[in-house]
Amino acid sequence: MSLEEEKRVQVRVAGDAALASEDLNDPTAGVTKATPQIVVDENVSEDKGKEKQGIVPGSGWAHHREENRKSAPSARVVLPGTQDDTLGAETDEDEGDGEKSEEEEADDGDFLSDFPDDSPELELLHCRIGSLANLHLARFAAHLRKLCLRQNIISHLDPEVFHQLTLLEELDLYDNKIKSVGDALDKLQKLTVLDLSFNLLRAVPDRLEFLTSLDTIYFVQNKISKITGFNHSGSLRSLELGGNRIRKMEGLDALVNLEELWLGKNKIAKLEGIGNLRKLKILSLQSNRITKLENLDTLTDLDQLYLSHNGLERLEGLEHNTQLTTLDVGNNFIPAIENIDHLVNLEELWMNGNKIPDLHSLDAQLRHIKTLKTLYLEANPCQTLDRAGYRRKVMLALPQLTQIDATYV
Repeated sequence: MSLEEEKRVQVRVAGDAALASEDLNDPTAGVTKATPQIVVDENVSEDKGKEKQGIVPGSGWAHHREENRKSAPSARVVLPGTQDDTLGAETDEDEGDGEKSEEEEADDGDFLSDFPDDSPELELLHCRIGSLANLHLARFAAHLRKLCLRQNIISHLDPEVFHQLTLLEELDLYDNKIKSVGDALDKLQKLTVLDLSFNLLRAVPDRLEFLTSLDTIYFVQNKISKITGFNHSGSLRSLELGGNRIRKMEGLDALVNLEELWLGKNKIAKLEGIGNLRKLKILSLQSNRITKLENLDTLTDLDQLYLSHNGLERLEGLEHNTQLTTLDVGNNFIPAIENIDHLVNLEELWMNGNKIPDLHSLDAQLRHIKTLKTLYLEANPCQTLDRAGYRRKVMLALPQLTQIDATYV
């Protein structure tokens, strides 16, 4: 997985300003209530370029969040002195009954009282909001397109609130305490992006068929054990279910327009159930339990394949995936570089942390692939047993490379 994709786990908080850390368990934390900081964000840009040391492979399950910021002003409210943006969902041990503790008491005031009714975007980050009723969101209904309620303590979605926001296109509820959705979102027929990552969902919401325009879903880091509920989601282009408890690839047949499928850090043991996903361009199954590369024949448009941190024992099964530009099979048990000489569009190959004993196959398998620029082979016997000569040998065998492991040539 490229650095750009890995960095998407680091989501934006309070513009580009870093927030100070506060321990919510500190008994003094609630003595003086912080005043919400209001920011009108005109243009936010992020440098998502590759670092100088080169592309670094990741574990592949990180929250993959596109940040397509437009020029329209965004009303943003941030409570100063809150924790950073990597809290995540509660574990089984610390999952409570949904009640607020004294240290985590909700602040449900109307943070939006100073904003005009025609605000197209609203973001309330780290505000300890537990209920949406006091926000009076209905007054924004005629213009509101994007609503971000990231990192609050919302446990219940009130249908009366959301049924009025019929023009909403993007809804971000990342890192709250939501266990179920019910019928709260049924009226959001213009919704294209839904983020319920880092919550307490035990199942995919069962009323997604009402969201007829849905394009992108993020259900990362919940407690979902089965892929269900997508039988009427044919418009879906991107689906991320990384960091859950999924054991089987199923329930995907109706997603005929899907281009991106992210299932990293689950418990999947077999590549299957994706025969209908003929438009798929990105498939991420890193950090699972897969032992064999198979059932990829129909994915002829596949551009990026991420399968690091699995149990692969051989590089095979890619005969029909000639459009691949990125292949990550690092940290597996692969003993040889083989069966990839036909991948003539390959740009990045990550095979670090495998069982490759020597570099003899580089010439036959990769030398003719002129597009290949990045190769990872570190932590293989061919590197660990020949640290002095390894890099020079790779450069001689593959002069087209611009990056070997984590450094540029």
